[in-house]
Amino acid sequence: MDKAASRLTRRACMRGLILAGGLTCLAPGSMAFGAGRRADLPRRVLSAGGRMPHGVYPGGRSGEEDDITAADVDSFEAATGAKADWIVFSHNWYHGRAFPRATAGWIRARGAIPHIRLMLRSSAEENRREPLYDLRAIARGRFDADLTAWGKAAAGFATPIICEFGTEMNGQWFPWNGVWNGGRRGPGRFRAAYRHIIAIMRQAGAENILWVFHVNDRDDPARWWNRFEAYYPGDSHIDLLGVSIYSALGPRDEGHQDFASALSRVMARFAKMAPDKLVIVAEMGTDVHNRRENAARWARRAMEAIHSGKWPNLAGWAWWNERWQNDDVHSHDSDLRVQSDPALARVLREFLQGRENRP
Repeated sequence: MDKAASRLTRRACMRGLILAGGLTCLAPGSMAFGAGRRADLPRRVLSAGGRMPHGVYPGGRSGEEDDITAADVDSFEAATGAKADWIVFSHNWYHGRAFPRATAGWIRARGAIPHIRLMLRSSAEENRREPLYDLRAIARGRFDADLTAWGKAAAGFATPIICEFGTEMNGQWFPWNGVWNGGRRGPGRFRAAYRHIIAIMRQAGAENILWVFHVNDRDDPARWWNRFEAYYPGDSHIDLLGVSIYSALGPRDEGHQDFASALSRVMARFAKMAPDKLVIVAEMGTDVHNRRENAARWARRAMEAIHSGKWPNLAGWAWWNERWQNDDVHSHDSDLRVQSDPALARVLREFLQGRENRP
């Protein structure tokens, strides 16, 4: 998709942000270590005192996912009764290439980790070839100056950042998919571009970034060369695996999906591709007004699957809390917001408060 509470005391300290009851954000300078110790970084950052951490894309105004506000987060947290451990937003390069310190800063100030979707694209238009930030141009170094500046600013931010390039690269709606990059040659071009971005950022000192390989749960198009495994940059570059799993994306959507079945399929593939990596459900949700899909029931089944203990390397989940317009008829608007459905809010509140310490 183009998607605790007061008992946690939070304090800022001289060498970083520490969430006393949950996620530990590492101190500046503490991430200068080799590949062996880097492998421990995701578990250290996502350590949450025995509970399952969670994040949110809190919704915005424009639909471009880069204009979130603290009020958006407050609304989600009031509905669920729990503080989000990470907060997702997009950094669209058509609005500027500089590191988004202001947004990342207020996210950190409220005790959460910024999860930045690094969107190297020239517009929000989908299903088209990217005319400027071409994968081959990225890999050949055309944007190295911008990436270096971004990496230096991220390094100066000092505390952990979750970051991803090429969101849902196995879906043709985004310009980094192989459909727009030479078909079967596309995955190789993607790998080269993502590896180059990570290398430039690390050279700039941004060892505080956790890099995510974020796939869609279904390959679209369903071609052998478009399987998400073909896009994987490799264990030495990627820190976390992520997946988007949705059901109904609108009030009239007839395409529904059982969360647990989808997660099982993806986790089996992840286990073969990168068995030692932690996994987050990077995006999840369903429309709260769809008559064929009860959002609260869908969420309960999803939460039960997530908290089942079936997947020991499943390290967290994030709800895509957005509303957007589909046409000129207001009743056709998509709405995945928890605060729009009291029954859905009760389900998430139950798991975030009453069951968060279950295995």
